[in-house]
Amino acid sequence: MATTSPDLAAMAGLTGAEARARIRAGQWRRPTAGVAVGYAQANVVILPAALAEPFHEFCAGNPQACPLLEVTAPGSPEPRRVAPGADLRRDVPRYRVYHHGTVMAEVDHLLDLWRPDLVAFLLGCSFTTEAALLRAGVRLRHLEQGTAVPMYRTNRACAPAGPFHGPLVVSMRPLPPAQVELARAVTARYPRAHGAPVHVGDPAALGIADLSCPDYGAPVPMAAGEVPVFWACGVTPQAAAEAARLEFMITHAPGHMFITDLRDEELADG
Repeated sequence: MATTSPDLAAMAGLTGAEARARIRAGQWRRPTAGVAVGYAQANVVILPAALAEPFHEFCAGNPQACPLLEVTAPGSPEPRRVAPGADLRRDVPRYRVYHHGTVMAEVDHLLDLWRPDLVAFLLGCSFTTEAALLRAGVRLRHLEQGTAVPMYRTNRACAPAGPFHGPLVVSMRPLPPAQVELARAVTARYPRAHGAPVHVGDPAALGIADLSCPDYGAPVPMAAGEVPVFWACGVTPQAAAEAARLEFMITHAPGHMFITDLRDEELADG
């Protein structure tokens, strides 16, 4: 008998481990915004061990875009600090596989791609701050329309390290002007989940020509009087991989995150 994919309301109340079990069973292949509410989610970057040190330096040089939560041992798919017993080969809804900087495939698991030299990096995700924004009464339109947040490549260059370089990628959420300072204060508490916005207002200042055409994710409509608010985004390493034309790299598909056992508040500062 075929399994039925649960709806988002059913997924929202799960623990991180329960959500991963659904994902591993193939029951959830959609974006993870709103899944396992209260549990921190993570961006995933998987590289050959030879590139681990320069990528670690890239994260250190760009901490707002790449807040590091864990690095796995070479060859191990288990993130023992943030989700003991998890399997990074199977517990992400969708993966992207890069060859020479180009996305060659999106796959549901990595069982036939995993190698003994691979190292996984887990980076904090703005879904943690989204939960805090919702608790503060800030509405998030991409969640209301059930899509991934829109993400854009900018004209801001990341600090390079080894072969890694490229533009800062940002996520955008439209807000009424009266809520901008509230959103800034709420998200600033979570430096390991991208922290406060990097820009508010005119997208052209970031080199973004058209908000209706995001580079990743899905567009969201702007209501009259709203302003776009931009946060650093964990898709930045994917842009760096494209710029560096790395021979081999695996990431999560944008919006399809790894769900940890950490509670959101564990990523708060103070």
